Amino acid sequence: MEHLFAIFVYVFQQSLDDLGTPLYEVTFCVLDFETTGGRRDSDMITEVGAVKYRCGEQLGTFQTLVDPGRAIPPEITVITGITSAMVCRAPKISHVLPTLLEFVGNSVIVGHNVGFDLAFLNAALRRSGRDHWAGSSVDTLALARRLIRDEVPNHKLGTLAKYFRLANRPSHRALDDAQATADLLHLLLERASALGVLGLDDLQQLPKIQRHPQATKLRLTEDLPRSPGVYRFVDRRGEVLYVGKATNLRARVRSYFSSDRRRKVDQLLRETQRIDHTVCRSSLQAEVLEVRLIHQLRPRFNRRSKNWSKYAYVKLTLGEPFPRLSIVGECRDDGAFYLGPVSSRRTAKEIIYAIESVMPLRRCTQRVTRRNVVGPCVAAQIGTSVCPCSGEVSEESYNAIVEDVLSALKIHPERLLGPLRDRMIDLAGQQRFEEAAETRRRASALSTALRRRYQLDSIRSSGRLVVEMPGGGITTLERGRLAEEWAEHAGSGASHCHLADVASKNEVDELWCVANWLNSEADKLRLVHCDRPLSSRYPCLDDFQTRNNSTARQVS
Repeated sequence: MEHLFAIFVYVFQQSLDDLGTPLYEVTFCVLDFETTGGRRDSDMITEVGAVKYRCGEQLGTFQTLVDPGRAIPPEITVITGITSAMVCRAPKISHVLPTLLEFVGNSVIVGHNVGFDLAFLNAALRRSGRDHWAGSSVDTLALARRLIRDEVPNHKLGTLAKYFRLANRPSHRALDDAQATADLLHLLLERASALGVLGLDDLQQLPKIQRHPQATKLRLTEDLPRSPGVYRFVDRRGEVLYVGKATNLRARVRSYFSSDRRRKVDQLLRETQRIDHTVCRSSLQAEVLEVRLIHQLRPRFNRRSKNWSKYAYVKLTLGEPFPRLSIVGECRDDGAFYLGPVSSRRTAKEIIYAIESVMPLRRCTQRVTRRNVVGPCVAAQIGTSVCPCSGEVSEESYNAIVEDVLSALKIHPERLLGPLRDRMIDLAGQQRFEEAAETRRRASALSTALRRRYQLDSIRSSGRLVVEMPGGGITTLERGRLAEEWAEHAGSGASHCHLADVASKNEVDELWCVANWLNSEADKLRLVHCDRPLSSRYPCLDDFQTRNNSTARQVS
């Protein structure tokens, strides 16, 4: 497999961007408010306390009482000890905010149930005509629930401070509570480091990992960079279980431990003993490498692209006197017309049904000669096809039908899709819904195959294509494939189709990746060179997918 990786692997030292923001470089501002109650829209702030830390070192503190503009309820005074008399000469929150915001700066705000404090902060900002605070935040309550839930009876700040013997204890006064929360933060950071949490994004994602049974394997992600690339889950025998791509390798792989709760993922993580990765220069390279590795390795947990060898073609047998449609596994240089490849023989069969329901091609499989004249077949008897076998149609008149089919497949797809759409609508109007759905399914299969052919033909016929990506990188394509790969196929031993106008089974997934990438990134790319125009002369096609209040939609 060395030849695969030699194409993509580049030796470089990881930059800080690859590593994310290391926690030791993050400035945390632990913030706490005392208020007149718990309703952010009607209750007001009575005290502000904040303390800033970087790399475990305290940088400064901020504390002030605030005049809420109303009496403090007695039940609140019992809890906080703050009375109306204590705040009557204090500044209003509108006067405190400029100094507080300057103190916070670009820090990451930390709080125990930080959503409560941010809600009151944003309410105060809104009342004073300022924009909401839009920086990053970390919630020690959520982290505690994730990291130490089995060690304590509850996750109240006072309980945690007492149990872990924190240097500062909360007292329901803003600065005391902020300092106790800061002590708790440092304890939680130490616990999180054992799970491979070394960057700010890892820390913020950690609470989403809901006590995953395989959470201890997070350590396998420690060396993953925040770069585009391909990752591989490997079991204890060295077998690759799953191959995937990502624009951010670290974030994508760690998401398997948090947001993805599918049963298959749980089984995948149970069997995984190692996570390998390959850094790529762009998302396109990552997509192409993913496809090639899936083709070669056929990982057990992959579904897409794994069964590429079972793709099929719809063949119009132009090499015989009375051509017909058939399904084949390989394309040959025999003068026939090939449509595909498509994902399965079943899909190919649906396409043939769709074409034959519009065009009266013969459906019998025997070779037609002057000696084996027989009676008309069933399809001919009911008027849905002609029957050369019976001798009732000449080769010249049959060739005219074949030319109509070729014209529809190559240039005028509406000659096929239009009658199918009309039939679907008529059947639905007659409340023959099952037949209408069957017609729609077959029309959709044909439309998808034609649309893919047109798009792939466009990029393959463009020859050498050079585009400049955002940031100045250059990508070169040769007939729709990355130039780095053109001289060397995946080494899978698969047969290759050498027909200029037909995509082979082993390359069609790569070509489709490139086509989708060019389409999605078109507004970000600058065309540097193109041998021939990169455009399609074909019209938009119905995709025949179900839509609300519509039977089909136009797609390019």
